[in-house]
Amino acid sequence: MYVLCSLAPCNALFPIANRNSAIAIQFDSIQFAPRQFNIPYGTRIYSHPLVRSTLYQHTLSHCSTILFYSQPEPKKYQTYFLEVDPDQDDKAKEIKLCNFSRPHMRAFHCSWWCFFIAFFIWFAIAPLLSEIGPDLGITKKEIWTSSVISVAGTICMRFVLGPLCDKYGARILFTGVLCCCAIPTACTGLVNSASGLIVLRLFIGLVGGTFVMCQYWTSRMFTKEVVGTANALVGGWGNLGGGVTQLIMGSVLFPLFKTGMSSEMAWRTVSIVPAFIGFISGVAVYFISDDAPKGNYKELKKNGLMPEVSAAASFRTGALNLNTWVLFLQYGCCFGVELTMNNAAALYFKDAFGQSTEGAAAIASLFGWMNLFARGLGGYLSDKANAKAGMRGRLWIHTLLLLFEGVMVLIFANTNKLGASIFVMVLFSLFVQGAEGSSYGIVPYVNPPVTGSIAGIVGAGGNTGAVGFGMTFRQFAPSYREPFMIMGFTIIGSSVLSLFIRIKGHAGLICGQDSEEVKKANEATIAVPAPEEEEEDAEAAE
Repeated sequence: MYVLCSLAPCNALFPIANRNSAIAIQFDSIQFAPRQFNIPYGTRIYSHPLVRSTLYQHTLSHCSTILFYSQPEPKKYQTYFLEVDPDQDDKAKEIKLCNFSRPHMRAFHCSWWCFFIAFFIWFAIAPLLSEIGPDLGITKKEIWTSSVISVAGTICMRFVLGPLCDKYGARILFTGVLCCCAIPTACTGLVNSASGLIVLRLFIGLVGGTFVMCQYWTSRMFTKEVVGTANALVGGWGNLGGGVTQLIMGSVLFPLFKTGMSSEMAWRTVSIVPAFIGFISGVAVYFISDDAPKGNYKELKKNGLMPEVSAAASFRTGALNLNTWVLFLQYGCCFGVELTMNNAAALYFKDAFGQSTEGAAAIASLFGWMNLFARGLGGYLSDKANAKAGMRGRLWIHTLLLLFEGVMVLIFANTNKLGASIFVMVLFSLFVQGAEGSSYGIVPYVNPPVTGSIAGIVGAGGNTGAVGFGMTFRQFAPSYREPFMIMGFTIIGSSVLSLFIRIKGHAGLICGQDSEEVKKANEATIAVPAPEEEEEDAEAAE
């Protein structure tokens, strides 16, 4: 698009903009057409050799009020299905869940699906551990060691993948991680010892690093006004894979495989299913999606629309921000709790209430099923609080969700009836997922240019929390009450840390105020000149 902006009549336009032309004048995002030319209101100037040469040769010398003139931006998409904000790199200002158009909503759906499949791979073994243990002669502590290792390996991956997202984008990394981790998942049937199980789960657990790409991708596609909701929805629907895996692997596929073979042969072969789906998903996402609203990173850098990013510098900047580490600890007390429950819930209901493998897996799946809406609800509440009270609103929502989460864990630890325990677990899960959603409503504000690195570090906090809580369960095995009590008080303590989150230009939890720049950004509106005003301008110029 060739753009010319003028607030007064310009005779030099007549050769290319006569009374029957479809050429209009645009100033930034405001479009208008001088009435004396009868140019249709709101139409655009399209590239044409005559337009190009005439504007260049004549307007500069004849129009004293030219304000802007530029070449078309070499981006992949010139129009979008969603409403976008040009000031935020063409990020979408809205979310349409039933739409799959590129680039925004295609990335949205690819993001949650890939993370969902990552969970399917990651925790495919979890509901089968009560069968694997006796068959291999593995103790409860050795089982817990494998569970701890399965989340520990992801910590390093998240630290690494964060800055790599800033450099390469989420799409390529999703493909690489899903395809690579599908291989050890398919090898589950080769395990014959505790050490073999631990090593296997270490490599499978690397797939948990996909969370970073999941959150980075939607942060790259949606504006700050809706990014909390977008991040929460893709994260929540991805986390839903944890609950679905418990149900599908433990209550559907495992019994199905057992109908034609022994119990041991069933668990040795059933993991081929998630491995196959994971590999196919990784390949597909590479070809059907885009890195950013304006196209893929390779082309954006080639066309000068995106600077070359240093992964090391990105990580260093994110790591030196205190807010990053506060969120790291808090995320360990929500997502870390969810990962622990993904490993512990089925074992807990089987040991504490005498449920069968299939029954315990079905009950445990309820915890993950809350991700269908709970994490999205946390992000939505964060966005709404931001609209009312800015960053202070986001921080209060985040703090309260963590506080209530901790209280519900303490109640769960002291509930001895099966029905009541299931009910409390569901409420407990609602607050866990809500706190995860509110966490990533804050992350994109910490330091926008290095969001990938910050998302990676904070995401690693979730796995770090899971390692800590997993070690606690391992230490107190076979008892469950003490680990749950420690978990509950730790979460309550983490909610207090919100006092130390102070993002530049934004108000804190109880002190500080938004800067004038932030206030103006929130209140900024663009007024389009009315036709009457244009006529007055034209008459005044004559």
